[in-house]
Amino acid sequence: MRKRTIALGAIALALAGGGAWYASLDKETRGLIAAMPTDRDVLAWKLEQRDAAFRAMDRLPVLAETREALPAANPLPLPQGKPLTIPGIDAYMAGQRAAGIVIIQDGKIRFERYGLGFDAKGRWTSFSVAKSFTSTLVGAAIKDGYIKSLEDKVSTYVPGLRGSAYDDVSVRQLLTMSSGVRWNEDYEDPNADVARFNEAKPEAGMDATVSYMRKLPRAHPPGEVWHYNTGETNLIGVLVSSATKKPLTQYLQEKLWQPAGMEAKATWLLGPTGHEIAGCCIQAATRDYARFGLFVLGGGKGAVPDDWFAQATTKQKDIGEPGHGYGFQWWTYDDGSVAAQGIFGQGIFIDPKRHLVIASNANWTRATLGPEGKAREAFYRQIQALIDAGG
Repeated sequence: MRKRTIALGAIALALAGGGAWYASLDKETRGLIAAMPTDRDVLAWKLEQRDAAFRAMDRLPVLAETREALPAANPLPLPQGKPLTIPGIDAYMAGQRAAGIVIIQDGKIRFERYGLGFDAKGRWTSFSVAKSFTSTLVGAAIKDGYIKSLEDKVSTYVPGLRGSAYDDVSVRQLLTMSSGVRWNEDYEDPNADVARFNEAKPEAGMDATVSYMRKLPRAHPPGEVWHYNTGETNLIGVLVSSATKKPLTQYLQEKLWQPAGMEAKATWLLGPTGHEIAGCCIQAATRDYARFGLFVLGGGKGAVPDDWFAQATTKQKDIGEPGHGYGFQWWTYDDGSVAAQGIFGQGIFIDPKRHLVIASNANWTRATLGPEGKAREAFYRQIQALIDAGG
């Protein structure tokens, strides 16, 4: 199973003394606070702490700052379709520790269920599912003329990268995680880049992501080797905001959240220098994650170039796993399906051949190394088979 996680930044909870902000909170939120972790390392949080935190990342001013993307004035309807009977679904949801599953086929809801005390109105965090949203904004910036070409050098739009190992890296290579820049994504190693990245003090007047990434050495020539790198997705976010001269959340609202007909607002956590953490940290309703899948199936509704998703969701790089690949921040399957995936069980699975979207949120027992990942892959295959059988 591929190891992938996030950089949450300085997420800490300081509850001593309470204060006026605490007094203003409702009973439910106070209960969540009581269960919240105080350690910034998400991998160190206990199961019950994650149950509380994953639905409330944006609820508390002391937890993290956010920006909001407002929903569409006329949300995309999600009518009820023929109910899908799924053998073993209770055991599956229990095993996944599922917070929400929404299955849509032909634009209609065929299955929707929630767990862990979560519901359709709540916002669950995305973790690396956000990567696929961020890459979509690159497509929007190309259509709008802010980014001229995928072959442009990243340093053209992010001057702080000039003279670094990223100086010769193209936008395409950044999207496909093939920059060749050295990076350690091992979250069990406290000296890994992904751990040090959170604590590094940015240079004065420079974005935190740029400040860290510009110091990394080269390991391979650009474009030759695929290597998973959450820091580079954060860099893609800086690329988009630098090119558009707009906050990333504002551009998300303009080009995706409202055009896709989202029903509820989304929030995006900010890093230490006030920029969205583009490699993670969007909070949204499960139905709206599913609507993103429909947006992709529809080709982007004019928000991205006509051929954008044909490129973005097609295998661009081999990742060393038979039947799988990597596109523009999407995990690809050789059968034409594609997925956005985040640690602890967040996912959007899209199957164009069956007009199928499966959005799911969970709190797995482990980030990626437990049994839940393989079970979810089997679940995707099960739903495809049920649909093929006329279920």
